[in-house]
Amino acid sequence: MTGTETVLGAPVERREGRDKVTGSARYAAEHDAPGRAHAWPVPAAVARGRVTGVDTAPALALPGVLAVLTHENAPRLAEPQDPVLAVLQGPRVPHRGWYAGLVVAETLEAARAGAAAVRITYEAEDHDVTLTAAHPRAYVPESANGGFPSVTEHGDPDGALASSAARLDVEYRVPPLHNHPMEPHASTAHWDGERLTVHSSSQGTSAVRAELARMFELPEDRITVLAEHVGGGFGSKGTPRPDVVLAVMAARVTGRPVTVALPRRHLPAVVGHRAPTLHRLRLGADADGRLTSLVHEVTTHTSRVKEFVEQAAVPARVMYAAPALRTLHRVVPLDVPTPSWMRAPGECPGMYALESAVDELACATGVDPVELRIRNEPENEPDSGRPFSSRHLVECLREGARRFGWQERDPRPRSRAAGPLLTGSGVAAATYPVLVSPCAARARALPDGGFLVRVNATDIGTGARTVCAQIAADALGVPLDRVRVDVADSDIGYAPMAGGSAGTASWGWAVHEACVRLTGRLAEHPGPLPDEGVAADADTTGAADAESPFARHAFGAHFAEVTVDTVTGEVRVTRMLGVFAAGRILNPRTARSQFVGGMTMGLGMALTEDSTMDPAFGDFTESDLASYHVPAHADVAAVEAHWIDEEDTRLNPMGSKGIGEIGIVGSAAAVGNAVHHATGIRFRELPLTPDRVLTGLLEHERPAGMLGT
Repeated sequence: MTGTETVLGAPVERREGRDKVTGSARYAAEHDAPGRAHAWPVPAAVARGRVTGVDTAPALALPGVLAVLTHENAPRLAEPQDPVLAVLQGPRVPHRGWYAGLVVAETLEAARAGAAAVRITYEAEDHDVTLTAAHPRAYVPESANGGFPSVTEHGDPDGALASSAARLDVEYRVPPLHNHPMEPHASTAHWDGERLTVHSSSQGTSAVRAELARMFELPEDRITVLAEHVGGGFGSKGTPRPDVVLAVMAARVTGRPVTVALPRRHLPAVVGHRAPTLHRLRLGADADGRLTSLVHEVTTHTSRVKEFVEQAAVPARVMYAAPALRTLHRVVPLDVPTPSWMRAPGECPGMYALESAVDELACATGVDPVELRIRNEPENEPDSGRPFSSRHLVECLREGARRFGWQERDPRPRSRAAGPLLTGSGVAAATYPVLVSPCAARARALPDGGFLVRVNATDIGTGARTVCAQIAADALGVPLDRVRVDVADSDIGYAPMAGGSAGTASWGWAVHEACVRLTGRLAEHPGPLPDEGVAADADTTGAADAESPFARHAFGAHFAEVTVDTVTGEVRVTRMLGVFAAGRILNPRTARSQFVGGMTMGLGMALTEDSTMDPAFGDFTESDLASYHVPAHADVAAVEAHWIDEEDTRLNPMGSKGIGEIGIVGSAAAVGNAVHHATGIRFRELPLTPDRVLTGLLEHERPAGMLGT
């Protein structure tokens, strides 16, 4: 592209795409250096207790093993802001899989063999890893993740429910879910005197540098953290993880560059997970399906290491015009790994439960599920009363229904059958908040006519480099090929992580401001540019984080068609359609990829992804991709993503909303609602695996009074 008139909003291909497909892009574990060593962690083998003895001699006797670090000899670190990073600092074992040692060796194979040879003895203690809604240690926390209030209430939800013409009281269950990025968590650390350089697979280098500076008691300007290419994260790389602390410790002890790449089987225990959520929803409505009361209560678990509360009841505060509303979060501290962010934390499980319950209400009142949602459209945000900066959910529902052919749907369950196959269709709404954070950026005009933009954004596969270049070219008024962008280097300056669907809005705002200022400086600069060029800086502190009088959210509508095999219980999603209202779409090519990726992840949540905590062993039983099933190509048939044109001047200079997470929000509910339409059976626990579906089908077909299994 050489023109500027459509540079922002054009379907530009990703700048780093060729490097990735040709293998020239280097990830955190691929930064070799003379004398580089490799390290392999040793996970604790009890669910709760303490280390009572360590025998490292068998490991140190193996060829190539350089050192074995345990709590007895590892460097003492300052207390981290995040307690999950306090590795090898004491004998305490808060959960199975907590790291109790690290073996450093000349090769990865030697390190792995050394880790297997370390002998550790423990004093085990009784543990509890089982979440129940009636758990005696459940409590209401001060706040949920993100600082959201744990409880909100308006009106008289119980009284309104009791007097409603239609009443619904249902429970849903979402199991633990795991982040499994293609690139496992990895870091390569190198000390040069008191200067530290780290290549880390992270969603934000600023956060990694700040934590390392705190723990190793160094000025931040002596630490450089780089994350040039990151192979996915889905939230699990949003904050530093044990790999980076272990790599830096091992490099300091050995005096050599050290790489720590976490084995995939370790990930469920050490990089966070989506906590299981138990939902109870009580909906009251009049005879026309208009809500009179909405109550959403959630119980989840957290670890004993630190409190993390999945904010799954928060979406109910945004979605529908219920005059009486209550939301509540309860949490149970258990001897489990610490949960953390996973794509659309809170909104993803919360909207699954809410949108499933809304579908049940539609069935109970006889109102079309699309129409029922439209009838309950609020004028302002129900929880805060603030006006929406823009809200086009109704348009998404209507456009999605048109594209999907919803009007041809027979609302009766089991109305479409072909031999053993039952076909059904479902709908669900989606929402995700507009988030933005302060960021710094610099734009420089070069004597050769080019421009260099530097912003510490992290490209985790979303196309951040490309979109930042488009924003810069648009603000500068120059062709895209004249703009070069440097990213993912903590020395550039502060930038927020790639997460919360806030990356482009935050980085792009700073890039836009820097380029606008540069344009002004160039207009005042006579003659040729000096050798170093002309630069302008921007810092959006005070603007990007300013309180808004508006409720800012993206919205969408998901439609799904499924077939259910009554012989095998297998569910196939034959069509998925998403229509979104997410502000100005800055790059349709990368945006569509994000929407489709989120929808596919929601499909996995609905049908295949399942994790269970073994109550006796105290660990997740599905610890690798052989047992934790993410969707394969055969599981994904036709997935389409579209959007409506939405202008919103109350967001940022680009008018954009985040799109990385809304694709997963509501997509599992659309699949579940379609399965109900196909079978007439309401499944309230995910995933809808063949055994669960077949059991439901058999129970549905069994004549009343028949005994047996």
